[in-house]
Amino acid sequence: MTDSSKLPGNPALVTSDSILHEIASQEQGDYTYSVEDFFKTPLQSGYTISPDGQYLAYLSPYQQRKNIFIKNISDNSIVQITFEEDRDISGYFWANNQRIIYLKDTGGDENFKLFGVNKDGKEPIDLTPYDKVTVQIIDDLEDHEDFIIIGMNKNNPQLFDPYRLNIHTGELVQLAENDPTAPIGSWMTDHEGLLRLAIRTENGTETVIMYRKTESDDFQDVIKTDFTEELEPAFFDFNEPHIVYALSNLGRDKKVMVKYDLEAGCEMGQPIFQHEDVDLGGIHYSRKRKVLTAVSYVSDKRYRHFFDAEMEALFQMLEEQLPGREISIVDSDKEEETFLIRTYTDRSLGSYYMYSKVDQRLQKMADVSPWLSEEEMSNMEAITYTSRDGLEINGYLTLPQNHVAGKTPFIVLPHGGPWVRDVWGYHPEVQLFASRGYGVLQMNYRGSTGYGKDFWRASFKEWGRKMQDDITDGVAWLIDENLADPKKVAIYGGSYGGYATLAGVTFTPDLYACAIDYVGVSNLFTFMTTIPPYWEPFLAMMYEMVGHPEKDEERMRGASPIFHVDKIKAPLLVIQGANDPRVNIDESDQIVSELRGIGVDVPYMVKYNEGHGFRNEENRFEVYKVMLGFLAKYLK
Repeated sequence: MTDSSKLPGNPALVTSDSILHEIASQEQGDYTYSVEDFFKTPLQSGYTISPDGQYLAYLSPYQQRKNIFIKNISDNSIVQITFEEDRDISGYFWANNQRIIYLKDTGGDENFKLFGVNKDGKEPIDLTPYDKVTVQIIDDLEDHEDFIIIGMNKNNPQLFDPYRLNIHTGELVQLAENDPTAPIGSWMTDHEGLLRLAIRTENGTETVIMYRKTESDDFQDVIKTDFTEELEPAFFDFNEPHIVYALSNLGRDKKVMVKYDLEAGCEMGQPIFQHEDVDLGGIHYSRKRKVLTAVSYVSDKRYRHFFDAEMEALFQMLEEQLPGREISIVDSDKEEETFLIRTYTDRSLGSYYMYSKVDQRLQKMADVSPWLSEEEMSNMEAITYTSRDGLEINGYLTLPQNHVAGKTPFIVLPHGGPWVRDVWGYHPEVQLFASRGYGVLQMNYRGSTGYGKDFWRASFKEWGRKMQDDITDGVAWLIDENLADPKKVAIYGGSYGGYATLAGVTFTPDLYACAIDYVGVSNLFTFMTTIPPYWEPFLAMMYEMVGHPEKDEERMRGASPIFHVDKIKAPLLVIQGANDPRVNIDESDQIVSELRGIGVDVPYMVKYNEGHGFRNEENRFEVYKVMLGFLAKYLK
């Protein structure tokens, strides 16, 4: 029996399983697809190919956890090489033709450890056997078979130092030392795997790019900017080692593609490519052929602009053979003769294909979720509306197939972050809700990334205010467009979306019929004091973006739902992972305790083997069943 005194948070607040099951049972009806159909782990996903092109690796469930399997392409034989039972493998890659490297945390604590194992399952090793330490991959060193470069906060929980790691023995060689007075947040290697660029934070809110010609030289400052001015190096030029391709919004609103001279400290000429409406998002190149291939961006969907005729021809061929599908290249062998292709739509998780450049053959490998019929899913459409102060807000609308104008119950679903954005594609929870007759509105409120610097800055210190107004204005748009039943609108979100949920029912108490807060912030003051240690070097930036607990005390108190629980009228469900390192369980404990203190019953679901969102399959099943029962009680 578990000693509750040793569990995180206040276990006495947690709703019993029997009551949660009773809530889940509120959903009645004969539906084509179950919760399990939307959230079970695919039998085959996450494909990669060995550098020599002879083997495929993929993730498949074992004891309900994602594990790594190896398939020999020549004879189709399959070997399972990992046997994790407590937690999914979070990510993996081929270090060379023989060895796989993978990452896994414990119970959602995000203290990722690095493991190595041969493709036949032999010689497994914990490469970073350190407690309360997390690992970052800096460079997989494609041309150096026995080593990779990692970042690790082993010496100081707040700082990541770079190491060259022997993937067989775990031997470490530290390559540079991070400075707590001017912390380096990221490191970058050149095409030879040499550590030659670093980005540090100065005075908490300034960013400095540093460069060195060789690993024996000292880093020299190149450019210092305010943290809102961004130069994002992507990779070094193939012929001139002091030049990088980068995304830049220096002196402009939108991020454009430039070449930047690290020795001269300036952009070289005019931007190579730019988009009038959105930031550019990624620069792509061929490592084998040493050429720039494309730049990508997201407006309503993802798009590419090509610089390389060979890559453009490949995508054109794929689009002709796979019409109506979004297409991405997820991996290739070292010689770039065999490519792994992933497709998807807004109504399907899609498929994996293997394309052979030599014989120009496209072969399907696996459908990700073949048990779901694409025709029975709902379309996701890009929409826009105008905020009350004149900003254009972009978003996505999903209508159930039985939509009735003005009578459809709706779920407003603000994304987490908040400094990320929603994109077009397949979202299992959106399709689950639509399958139950709910419309879903997702919006990229101010502060969402991809729409330029001004749109991002417009969110600074506007938690619970203008950012929340953008969400509220989305509800008004739904009603004005005669899409939603005004009396049956719910709000649900995770992380910042959970905060927005709490803010929604606190500051617009008559707007929502019910609400679901998933790992959301309730108190901006305590949130700032419980962030992971490796966020602390950037705390001054958060003060600028969210608020300073002393200088902006009144503003932060006004925007913290915990201080205004007496305004809440809508029924509320709270969900939390006990080991969450980003939004501490105390955030959920606080709001539940305060509401219960004034006589409001709040069902509170906690999982003690989860962190910032539920990853274990059985927990995904349970949480969405409880959500559906809760929504059915108040929206149907």
